[in-house]
Amino acid sequence: LTLDLEHLHKALGTDAIQATHDLYHFGKLQFDIGNYPEAVHFLNLYSVLAPSSDKYSVSVVWGTLACYILQQEWDLALDELKRLRSIIEQNAATTNPLQSLQQRTWLIHWGLIVYFNHAKGLDMLIDHYVHSDQHYLNAIQTQCPHILRYVAVAVIINNRRRSVMKDFVKIIEQESYSYKDPITEFVSCLYVNYDFDGAQKKLKECEAVIANDFFLTACTANFMENARLFIFEIFCRIHQVISIDMLAEKLNMETGEAEKWIVNLIRDARMDAKIDSQKGHVLMGSVDVSIYQQVLEKIRGLLFRSQVLCNNLEKIAESKADTFGAGWADSNF
Repeated sequence: LTLDLEHLHKALGTDAIQATHDLYHFGKLQFDIGNYPEAVHFLNLYSVLAPSSDKYSVSVVWGTLACYILQQEWDLALDELKRLRSIIEQNAATTNPLQSLQQRTWLIHWGLIVYFNHAKGLDMLIDHYVHSDQHYLNAIQTQCPHILRYVAVAVIINNRRRSVMKDFVKIIEQESYSYKDPITEFVSCLYVNYDFDGAQKKLKECEAVIANDFFLTACTANFMENARLFIFEIFCRIHQVISIDMLAEKLNMETGEAEKWIVNLIRDARMDAKIDSQKGHVLMGSVDVSIYQQVLEKIRGLLFRSQVLCNNLEKIAESKADTFGAGWADSNF
């Protein structure tokens, strides 16, 4: 059975485009009454039949994404999120820049739901919002700087993406005049000002903020553990002999608990450090960054700056071309 507009027109003897619009409206009705599997079915039928230029084509993708989110089908929701992002970028050249910015802003907010529930979501959140496309970072900086809170949490609790922190700190510094919260201020205290007392105070505030944030509440324990690890690592870089009592205070922990935590950390991370239990000190060995690691960090920095430069050149070229399209279909979901 071939399913296309021509065969549909012959079978129904009526306007095939109107028939696809009826599929869309019926799918939306199913969504409105909470019948999400049926809504996805009819919206997918519309997507197969209707041309990509049809007035409901973008709204259908938003609706399908909403259905998968409400069904907690995170793999499928991620696929729709990527599809929607691709459509937005494909239409960017023929869409009013302000409308493209609005669409990217909505996608950023919807993406939080998917990324914080998907098993590999935090990696993809960092790539999407910071690294892969400067357009989305620009949208965050101009429209929704509060998203920096979620990026900061993703960077802190994702051990595999620590190299991102250096670039992310620059972004936080740039946006500090327009947005601050305990989480971004914690990063600034630690990586910009090296203010460990300030970081300690902000860490207490972070725990309360994260515990009451819809997206972050499940990450509270993970965030606190990794935030303490960041404090310990930065503190160890600039001190060779560290009092366990003082470190426990910085980490908001009891002395005995802090000593056990440090012992486990030294063992698991294979750090060049020893504990003098009699004096209550942690003795740090000297750590030299290898030439290979230094070169790798430089290359990563150059790659990031090159991407930013290329995106800025593309924006300049687009602005000179003065290409403005006919608009876009407002999302009904």
